[in-house]
Amino acid sequence: MTSRCPAGSGRIVSGGVQHGRMARRETGTGGAGVKGARRPEVRLPPLEPWPEGELEPDGDYDGLEFRERDLTGQDGMGARFMDCALTGCAVDETALGRARVLDSVLTGLRGVGTRLAEATLRDVELVDARLGGTQLHGAVLERVVIRGGKIDYLNLREARLKDVVFESCVLVEPDFAGARLERVEFLDCALKGADFGGATLKDVDLRGAAPLEITRGLDRLSGAVISTGQLLDLAPVLAAAMGIRVL
Repeated sequence: MTSRCPAGSGRIVSGGVQHGRMARRETGTGGAGVKGARRPEVRLPPLEPWPEGELEPDGDYDGLEFRERDLTGQDGMGARFMDCALTGCAVDETALGRARVLDSVLTGLRGVGTRLAEATLRDVELVDARLGGTQLHGAVLERVVIRGGKIDYLNLREARLKDVVFESCVLVEPDFAGARLERVEFLDCALKGADFGGATLKDVDLRGAAPLEITRGLDRLSGAVISTGQLLDLAPVLAAAMGIRVL
């Protein structure tokens, strides 16, 4: 299934998303010795509304707007979303494994058990999501911003994250076990009960995470930067992990 938007000479600005060619910039928050993530600036063309129907496996969705659609339980395995906007959609148990989401904006998604294993998200903004148990294990996230909202039990096991920013959001028990994180930033973000077991970190900036709660994988934080205050907060957990008794 392929649908393309008509050509237009003007640019439309909607919801803070710019329309036209994409540009990228760094966040500029990286300190000395820490490389900041490169953010996407998604510029969408004029979009056509997605017609009534259901997602199709290996479907091709180009230049479409999905607004307040119920995608619960639908099968879009292996589909490609290019220059799309998904706004206010329900994605409970939606199957999107191995899907490719490119140059797109996802706003106000809600759902439990969304399946995105081995998916690719590149140049994507995820805004004000309310999700639980989202399966992104083995996925690739590159130049992705996750801003606002709350995600419970996010599964990013064995995923690859490069140039990813978590901003002004709440992550409850996110699972980064075995994942590779490079140039990842947490800005004004609550990180509760995170698992970094077996993860590999490079230029990961945790200074903006408050609270910063790590239940597993403290020994894998080489390549991350934290603040002095966070170090003091983590001291009891670090001591326990090293077998040090504090009396």
